[in-house]
Amino acid sequence: MPEPPKKDETANGQPEESVAPDSNGALPPSVIALEVSPPPEEANSLKKLSIDLPNDSVPVTSMGRKDSVWSLGESQPPEELEKSIENPPAEKPAENPPTSTLLSERPVSGTVTVGGDITFVAKVEAKDLLRKPTIKWFKGKWMDLASKTGKHLQLKEIFDRNTKVYTFEMHIIKAKENYAGNYRCEVSLKDKFDSCSFDLEVKAGGSQSIDIRSAFKRSTDGQEDAGELDFSALLKHREHKQQDGAPEVDVWEILKNARPDQYEKIAFTYGITDLRGLLRRMKKIPKVEKKSEAFAKKLEPAYQVDKGGKIRLAVDLTDPTVDLKWYKNGVEIRPSPKYIFEHKGTERILVINNCALNDDAAYSVAAGEEKCSTELFVKELPVKITKGLEPVTTTVNERVELMCEVTEDGAPVKWMKNGVEIPTGVRSRYRVKCEGNKHYLVIDDASLEDTGTYSIMASGGSSEAHVQVDLKPLKIHQDLTDTKVLLGKPLKLQCEISPGNVPGQWYRNGQLIQETDRIKISHKNRVHELSIEVSSLHDSGDYTFVPEGYSHSLSAKVNVIDPPKVHLEGLNFIDNTVTVVAGNKMRLEIPISGEPAPKVVWMKGERVIAETGNRVRAETYVDQTSLTIDITERDDSGTYKLVLQNEAGEASASIKLKVVDIPDSPEVPLVPVVGGDWCSMTWEPPKYDGGSPILGYYIERKKKQSSRWMRINFDLIKETTYEPKKMIEGVPYEVRIFAVNAIGVSKPSEPSKAFTPLAVTSEPTMLVVDDVTDTTVTVKWRPPETIGAAGLDGYLVEYCLEGSEDWVPANTELIDKTKYTITGLKPDSKVFIRVKAVNAAGASAPRTTQHAILVKEVIEPPKIRVPRHLKQTYTRRVGETLNLVVPFVGKPRPKVTWLKDGQPIDPAAVSIRNTDCESMIFIRKAERSHSGKYQMKVQVESHEDTADMDIQIIDLPGPPQMVNIDDVWGENVSLSWTAPRDDGNAAITGYTIQKADKKTMEWYTCLEHYHRMTIAITELVVGNEYYFRVFSENMCGLSESATQTRKSALILKEDMKLKIFEFNDHDFNEAPKFTQPLINTFGIAGYNTTLNCSVRAHPKPKVIWMKNKMIIGEDPRYRMFSNQGVCTLEIRKPSPYDGGMYTCRASNDLGEAQVECKLEVKGGFTFYELMQRGVPLHLIDKYMTETKVVEEDK
Repeated sequence: MPEPPKKDETANGQPEESVAPDSNGALPPSVIALEVSPPPEEANSLKKLSIDLPNDSVPVTSMGRKDSVWSLGESQPPEELEKSIENPPAEKPAENPPTSTLLSERPVSGTVTVGGDITFVAKVEAKDLLRKPTIKWFKGKWMDLASKTGKHLQLKEIFDRNTKVYTFEMHIIKAKENYAGNYRCEVSLKDKFDSCSFDLEVKAGGSQSIDIRSAFKRSTDGQEDAGELDFSALLKHREHKQQDGAPEVDVWEILKNARPDQYEKIAFTYGITDLRGLLRRMKKIPKVEKKSEAFAKKLEPAYQVDKGGKIRLAVDLTDPTVDLKWYKNGVEIRPSPKYIFEHKGTERILVINNCALNDDAAYSVAAGEEKCSTELFVKELPVKITKGLEPVTTTVNERVELMCEVTEDGAPVKWMKNGVEIPTGVRSRYRVKCEGNKHYLVIDDASLEDTGTYSIMASGGSSEAHVQVDLKPLKIHQDLTDTKVLLGKPLKLQCEISPGNVPGQWYRNGQLIQETDRIKISHKNRVHELSIEVSSLHDSGDYTFVPEGYSHSLSAKVNVIDPPKVHLEGLNFIDNTVTVVAGNKMRLEIPISGEPAPKVVWMKGERVIAETGNRVRAETYVDQTSLTIDITERDDSGTYKLVLQNEAGEASASIKLKVVDIPDSPEVPLVPVVGGDWCSMTWEPPKYDGGSPILGYYIERKKKQSSRWMRINFDLIKETTYEPKKMIEGVPYEVRIFAVNAIGVSKPSEPSKAFTPLAVTSEPTMLVVDDVTDTTVTVKWRPPETIGAAGLDGYLVEYCLEGSEDWVPANTELIDKTKYTITGLKPDSKVFIRVKAVNAAGASAPRTTQHAILVKEVIEPPKIRVPRHLKQTYTRRVGETLNLVVPFVGKPRPKVTWLKDGQPIDPAAVSIRNTDCESMIFIRKAERSHSGKYQMKVQVESHEDTADMDIQIIDLPGPPQMVNIDDVWGENVSLSWTAPRDDGNAAITGYTIQKADKKTMEWYTCLEHYHRMTIAITELVVGNEYYFRVFSENMCGLSESATQTRKSALILKEDMKLKIFEFNDHDFNEAPKFTQPLINTFGIAGYNTTLNCSVRAHPKPKVIWMKNKMIIGEDPRYRMFSNQGVCTLEIRKPSPYDGGMYTCRASNDLGEAQVECKLEVKGGFTFYELMQRGVPLHLIDKYMTETKVVEEDK
């Protein structure tokens, strides 16, 4: 065995100085040392103070404390302190601190003189920080400077928003010597932390002896730094202020003469706080040995002997007569064969024979009152292994035995397996036995777990060997088979393997199966069986049987199938009907079951609802399926079918979905009757009631020009008719309907047609008979005197036979004119006629003729009224359409006949149509043969009237008959020609002469509209040869061809003199002149109409448009354009009152010109329609007057 250390040595083998108490129990004198650590740059200037303390004992309370060192910075080893005082090294710059995670700029160590200022700066980038970091400044390790701020210490924070940087500053103002030391800056933000240390050196001179109280107390001089630990006095030897009149106290003398229990009181009295350090230094005080009076030579501190050996313990006495006693562990030793006492003069010897382990103890000897002691260590010899363990290979259930021989019989050994001690208790499967120097380890029934490395350890060595336990080969006689079983039926799995005594474990999906009341596991001989009386869905899975100890396993798959089912019984749906309000989200969850998980299909009609739908979708989970409609609509109502299917069967269910909603809008209300301040309205119920019965209706009305609707009724109206009242007469109104059911109020119906509460007009005035025939009566009348705000829609004419009271309407539709002809009357009958004025409010009181009217025609001589343009020759071109209308009068209807040049007109060439008051001649394509004198004759019985009309159909003329060159002289040529044979049935109005150079034969016009048949062509080019041709012209235009001269005219060169002509610049200034006038046109009401003309002028003229001599300003209904002299006026969606005379006036400094046209807008409106459109009354009156004038002109 290894030799134990001596009691007087420490663990590292260095001798430890022992301190024994003297007779008074006090410790010998010692040295107390104070360690002071300055900042890192002053680490080499540490000082060590050693002061002799009195030989006093240390109190038990102080011995239990841990020694402490007060420092302003990082501590230094004590052995370096003396060297640093004697040889202080040069100052070194502070090393760069490690890279931080928060600080972008760290404080740098600095030096300042006493009374000076210094600033330390730390910066933190805040680009990636969510809030301001927290910063703390420390002096040393524990002093937080946040509580020390004042006139000597200031802390400042700055945040730059541009650079996103926090700047933290610590200002030290008027520094003192005790400010020197190590400082630390800590920055934290949530889980981030960073710190940096730096040093401050305060330069000062001078030195002085050190007082123990200044080294072990805190400053209490009442200055600004009072309360701080002041150790800089030890490093800088600063001058300490002495209290006036205080005597110098020697603390060491007081400590030398004091008892140990008084140390704390003395330390408190004189301000010494490091009492633990003081006591630690007292332990190291050198011991002053006191000479013994009884022993001349004492026992050695310790002795060592081998086991079985002999040892001698000897002391030398100063007085041989003193009684001597030996003790072992405090028990007196008596002489025996083992313990022998010997005396040799003053020497006394104790001999211990055959040392054993129990002789290892503490021995002491007492001579009178004195004692000395020692300790005996018995060293045991190591036990060695002479024959080691041998490796073993076997199979399961076999016996294993390991044997080892050692050098000593019965020596203790330790058996290990894989480095772990083997338990050898009563219940252990391992048996250990010892026969002399042989040691055995026996395993009776080996298993696979016994494989490993076995070792035996003795005090002098060890041995190991490997034991390998293998399995016997496995043989499968019957393997597991895949099984499919219905839910609730028994399940049985069986396999057969050998060897038969091998147990095994059953697993389902990797989980061990334990035997329960439902699950039975059996093993009989080679057969292993697993049976389940009632199978459940959880029994499905992969089953595995694993023979114990073998890596091979038997597997089978079990499927427990269950026909699908739909569970609607727990949903509490009446008739399987689900009702939901439209617009809400509907999620219908139906519990389902089935194994394997059935395939779920939702259907509505023939349409399958997909799982990936947007608004309507189906979702399927393990135990349920759901139908989700995000925003229900009324079209979602219907029967939904749920179909489940798996390999065990199929199931289906039907669910009705009823989406209730607010009803549709009612139909547009009708207003059949309108009164002065009331109306009668009816409407149809909505086509869809929202799935809930209609409870009633709300009615709103508004003025047509307004946008604010006002509710009429606050109680629901059950019927579909209503009569609103208290309306303003003459103001157009609109009404709309709301339908209400249990869900809510529908959207409003479309507004009704605007209606105006109006009263009927007064009766028409001045009803008179205008004309009577054998079957007709024509009457005329004046409008009512009072029309009212409703205006006048028309008139209704009725007649009644004399002696009857049945009035028969003569016109089925209202007429606007104040004249009407009643037809279909019986000749020689007498009738009464009455007229009613009708407006939106109804028919007025009738105006009736005073006397009965005899239906009998009065003869009126015929009279032809020839239009003005037919009173002179009527000219048309060949191919144009000819349409002549000639009005006439006469009663009864005159007979009309036409003659041409005294002969009847051929109906195939000319179409003639006659009416009661006019006769029309129509020729689709006029020919020259249609020219002539036409005679119209109108005859009523013996009366007749005739009229003559001259019609001329003209065509282009033929070319001149012959063109001759009469003479050529100089640059002139004289031409003559004869008139054309065909003048086109019109007089020749002129000729056009052209010339062509013989070389190019390109024709140029020399003169147009020339009336004579001889001409002299001048300014011809000398040396050229010319041909000439002539076109004839009448009012239709130029002839289609021209007559050319047969010969050419050669212009010979003669003696000529150059004449220089002076040319003046052309004056382009021109007064406005319209090159294209405005044209009378028609416009369609509601469709844009444009008027165009073109003007030429220089400088550019100012263009002004006028309507009826009034300038059109910035009216938004008109748009005016002018581009390259083309002037355009666009009238946006004109109405009939936009018709009139339009004038375009162009003017500049040289003059002005204007053109005008007439615009007539067709598709007019009645007075009532204009009122409905909101047209002002003065414009309506103007429009009606213009319309009446136009109709009279027609």
